[in-house]
Amino acid sequence: MKTWFFTEDAYPNLPDDESYESIRVNLPNKHFDPEVGADLFNMYLDIWGAADEMGLEIMLNEHHQTATCVLPAAPIALGVLARETKKARLLILGNPIVNRKQPIRVAEEMAYIDVLSRGRLDCGFVRGVPYEIAPANAYPYRGSEKLWEAHDLIMKAWTHHEGPFNFEGRWFHARQVNIWPRPYQQPHPPVWITMGSPGSAVKVAQHKHVGAVFLAGYPNIRKLFDGYREGYLQAHGEEAPLDRLAYAAIVYVGNDEKEAAKGAEKLLWYLSSNKVAPQFNNPPGYHPPEVAANIIRGPKPGEPDRRDPRLETQLARGNLFSGTPDQVFNQLKNFWEYSGGFGHLLMMGQAGFLTYDETMSSMSLFTKEVYPRLKELTASYDAGAMKELKASRPDVDNVDVGLLASEFVR
Repeated sequence: MKTWFFTEDAYPNLPDDESYESIRVNLPNKHFDPEVGADLFNMYLDIWGAADEMGLEIMLNEHHQTATCVLPAAPIALGVLARETKKARLLILGNPIVNRKQPIRVAEEMAYIDVLSRGRLDCGFVRGVPYEIAPANAYPYRGSEKLWEAHDLIMKAWTHHEGPFNFEGRWFHARQVNIWPRPYQQPHPPVWITMGSPGSAVKVAQHKHVGAVFLAGYPNIRKLFDGYREGYLQAHGEEAPLDRLAYAAIVYVGNDEKEAAKGAEKLLWYLSSNKVAPQFNNPPGYHPPEVAANIIRGPKPGEPDRRDPRLETQLARGNLFSGTPDQVFNQLKNFWEYSGGFGHLLMMGQAGFLTYDETMSSMSLFTKEVYPRLKELTASYDAGAMKELKASRPDVDNVDVGLLASEFVR
């Protein structure tokens, strides 16, 4: 298993949330202090550098007009990391290519990063979250269709080396495409795409791309991963390798349970601060009608809220792994076995007001006492044994089966 360290570059120094409507889209930027922001930006780069030194891979993403992630241009940070890091693979998850007006620019940026890092880039493509439709002035309908058309244009730009070609799609048009530089990795960098439903997982599997899932938890992870596995088997006539699947979760490791709980509570700012006005969370045409209707209705009476930020709730759901090294390993092992196995852990190890020192402490404990055991676990993977294990644990299917929170699908 590979573990990728992740922070969203948050700006947590905000006024009381009763004083504003939404942390996304329309929170006035007068609340951003550039001096504080400069300290935070440099801290985040230092943390990623430490991840490289400790033997972890690196993941980053971008968002727009929000304090939850004040990295609006991930390729810029990726360029810095390509130069400053030495060993880590660099994953951008991802490029919101549905909202980018010109996919060719994405192909060029990513090829440059791949060459600068001497082939350490993993390149993710995402549809983008619903509350970025308005800031991008984007059309919310047929987002998946636009994603795959942009994907096809970028892939051809990376792999076509015999001079210019023209591209005429429904959503994107390009003339005289002939990017310089071309990627360092041949035929192209590894591609990742996020998955929010079994149906979307099938198409990712057909391309043999890495399928990534964010905070799906026990209620959803099996159907998402199984959707990928079934699509992969049908398309390629063989079982999907472990390294084709990735799961993103919040992780904090402490020397004892009290220390771990304190760190985990700080990380859960990522959920508790995510106040979003309904008009941004559910723009007309973004979600399928049944999903849009469920968002409007909200949780049913007595039904747990999947966005409940309490530590015990998120631990039980499999969105958070927290405790001593032994506890975190056992939590991850149980979830890994139930899911059917995956080859990448995307570890959100910093968020909110978690300090540099607290982040370093957890990261160090993870890399020394948890990570080696996870590698041993995945090294012993056997597809037949995993199927038998899943079949023997039907009890886990009795957990809450609420819809996957769309705001966590990157």
